[in-house]
Amino acid sequence: MQYVKGVGPRRAEVLARHGMHEVRDLLFYFPRHYLDRSNIVPIATLKQNQSATIIGTVKAHGVLHGRRRRYEVILQDDSGAISLIWFQGVRYWERVFEKGQIFAATGMVSYFMGYQMIHPDLERLEEETDQLIHAGRIIPIYPQTAELSKVGLNSKGMRKLTSFVFDNLVEKLPDYLPEAERDDNRLFGLNDAIRKIHYPDQRDEVERSRRRLAYDELLEFQFLVFRNRSRKETTVKKHTYRKPGKRLTEFIESLPFKLTEGQKSVSREIFNDLRAEHPMSRLLQGDVGCGKTVVAVVAGLYVAENDLQTAFMAPTEILAEQHYRMWKEPLARAGVSSGLLTSSLKAGEKKETARRCAAGEIQILFGTHALIYDYVTFRALGLVIIDEQHRFGVEQRGKLYDKGDNPDLLVMTATPIPRTLALTLYGDLDISTIKDMPAGRKPIRTVWRGKDVRDKVYQFVIDDAGKGGQTYIVYPLIEKSDQMNLESVEDAYKDLSKGALKDCRVAMVHGRLKAAERDRILEKFRNGQLDVLLATTVIEVGLDNPNATTMIIEHAERFGLAQLHQLRGRIGRGKKQATLIAVAHPPVSEIGQRRLEYLTSTTDGFEIAEADLELRGPGEIFGIRQSGLPELRTARLVQDQDLIEASRKLLERLFAGYNSLDTGYRSLYKYLEKRASVKDAHLGGG
Repeated sequence: MQYVKGVGPRRAEVLARHGMHEVRDLLFYFPRHYLDRSNIVPIATLKQNQSATIIGTVKAHGVLHGRRRRYEVILQDDSGAISLIWFQGVRYWERVFEKGQIFAATGMVSYFMGYQMIHPDLERLEEETDQLIHAGRIIPIYPQTAELSKVGLNSKGMRKLTSFVFDNLVEKLPDYLPEAERDDNRLFGLNDAIRKIHYPDQRDEVERSRRRLAYDELLEFQFLVFRNRSRKETTVKKHTYRKPGKRLTEFIESLPFKLTEGQKSVSREIFNDLRAEHPMSRLLQGDVGCGKTVVAVVAGLYVAENDLQTAFMAPTEILAEQHYRMWKEPLARAGVSSGLLTSSLKAGEKKETARRCAAGEIQILFGTHALIYDYVTFRALGLVIIDEQHRFGVEQRGKLYDKGDNPDLLVMTATPIPRTLALTLYGDLDISTIKDMPAGRKPIRTVWRGKDVRDKVYQFVIDDAGKGGQTYIVYPLIEKSDQMNLESVEDAYKDLSKGALKDCRVAMVHGRLKAAERDRILEKFRNGQLDVLLATTVIEVGLDNPNATTMIIEHAERFGLAQLHQLRGRIGRGKKQATLIAVAHPPVSEIGQRRLEYLTSTTDGFEIAEADLELRGPGEIFGIRQSGLPELRTARLVQDQDLIEASRKLLERLFAGYNSLDTGYRSLYKYLEKRASVKDAHLGGG
């Protein structure tokens, strides 16, 4: 990149930090959206909760002081004016605007004493660009950061670079997709797709280009899945299992509850996998509170019966400690020793736990990522269990797995995978699903309200405490932030413990508390010594208190749908009716409103997962960015089902027999293999 006209060493350094090391990387730095005349809306016609692009002249700008400092720009066109508001980077925006400048702004329209856009995407228009827009040209708008803007690589600067490259690019990118596949799926050639996603002549060319690039992404994505499966099918494990014995039966019968049909069925699948000659690779999914942990512990007990060890890795210390505390005694009564290893233990305790584990004295070791450290070894690791697997990177999972000789693997998630996605994301895993819930659970009553009803909400909490119920109140931040206009748990604790909830026993937990202090507070909450627990999302996963009947989520519009559902799973774990009140703070975007409507309409995690995928895309929900699979930049897993199916069929042919492939298909296989090995090298072999 350094030697492209207009780049040079300084800009090359910044581009490299954004993943652009060579010209190919620049070609794959796709526009975020486009400006064309059909997209531009007169300001006077704007409506609340509408996403729109407007063009106008700066009439006034400056800092506003009030409850929160903010920067305001009045943008005006021939039809009217609107306020553009920034709460973040006020000093930066002070240097950006001058009266009379022309800008295109894209964002969500909200209303507060007049129409406004908060933190819109901006594009400075100058004469040449302005003429292009009015001539109907479609202009790419690139993702921007402060660092890129600082070196003149804002959207306009990126356009200069990309247009120069396209004008002077003699060598074409090799297109490994055989022509027959392109024709069958009505796809652009690769070079046409790349050029037209940057500079389309017609609006529909953007979507056609995206589909071609999405197909390539899905091929790479699923190649890794197919390759992993074929590797596992040829691996034979050294450890073997006898039939489930008496100790296992007695343990299940001694539980204070009966296993559901779903739990029994999944346990049988796991036992059959463990006894097979190839290592188990199974994903156990089920809704929040369906009882996955019991199944995992039963599997660990079966492993112990066969003189092998289990490593059980949880994403947080709270969850690892809870698992250990809950199962230590029942396992001990069944003759199985367990241990706990987390980062906050004292050095001496860690050393002793590692010694006992290496000697085989601990049969089930519960822990966090501390389990992957080099000083932790196992005498005979037979089973690796990873709870909430999407929270761990592929390297962490790989390091734990490598502590055994092809151990069996069970990964668990409470974020159910929609049926349409399971094969794509986890085609190398067998999937078990627990659909039923433990007997006696009532569906959680869920409502969403505006923040103006909080006095009534607090009265509901006080009344519930009078009947012996307990409440979580969840906040998005630990402490007040100048960047975000959101409430924090620390401020709320000061206000509520002396104000609206002064007659209740109130405490606070968040991620910055020392582990011992956090555990003490959670223990008090579990034991019924507190009425209200104010918290951040540190309580999101695994916390089990059957007496908690109410949850209030502040700024619910800012949380993802799957996360709201996870939080909801902390209540309703006993036999009493539970209530979730999602409190939204204006302005609430159209997407935010739809999320809240979905949340109140169903408590089914599978429906929630489908809806969240539709609203937000798969990256964050399923941890694709951490899974060792390529990040999907152009593929949309909901609407690209035909491409998923077509790419899977092609891969089935490629993996069926290399020698029977013709030259074009062999070249494609070699290309995909090369891309996969680059990924492996990047991940350190994970």
